[in-house]
Amino acid sequence: MTLTQEEHAERVANRFKQLVENAGDFLQEEHYQELALLIEAALDAAAIEQMESITRKLEAFTVSLRQNKNFLFEGNV
Repeated sequence: MTLTQEEHAERVANRFKQLVENAGDFLQEEHYQELALLIEAALDAAAIEQMESITRKLEAFTVSLRQNKNFLFEGNV
């Protein structure tokens, strides 16, 4: 089962809520909702960083592929 980033963020916030309550403390529900939003934003940022990294690698691969094509087929086109 694959969780969406929102679902994962909610689970992490809920687990944190359990830890806080088990320690005998209390926070208002809105704080847990804010925490879930912050976690989701962090997950989104990490995913975007990974996509950008993959994009750079694909761009470099494309350049290399073009260079190799030109080398292999030079004069044969």
